[in-house]
Amino acid sequence: MSLTSNARSLRKTQTDAEHLLWRHLRNRQLCGQKFRRQFPIDSFIVDFVCLEVKLIVELDGGQHAKQIEYDEKRTEQLQKRGFKVTRFWNNDVFQNTSGVLEAIRMALLSTVN
Repeated sequence: MSLTSNARSLRKTQTDAEHLLWRHLRNRQLCGQKFRRQFPIDSFIVDFVCLEVKLIVELDGGQHAKQIEYDEKRTEQLQKRGFKVTRFWNNDVFQNTSGVLEAIRMALLSTVN
C-alpha cells in the first residue's frame, strides 16, 4: 500500500482521541491556522500538521510507551526537515482537552513569531 493510500485509510479509521482533537483543529478553528490530519511527510504519516508554520501534533496511545526510541528518531528526522513536533498522550486529550488546545495554540504562536 502506498503512503498516500495508507494515510487515507488512517483518516477513515481515526482513533477516538484523534476524532476529538480534529473537531477542534479543523476549519481553521485554532488561531486561524489550517491543519491536515494523517498527512504523509517523507516516509512518515503524522497525525496532524500545520504546514504553514511547520507544526506537527502527534497523539500517543499506550503502544507508544513501548516504542520510545522509534518515536524519538522519528521526531528527530522531522525536526531536521524544519518541523516542530509536539506530542500528547491520548488520555490528555480526553481529560484535559482545553489544556492540550492551549499548548497547541502556544506552539502555533511561538512558530509564527
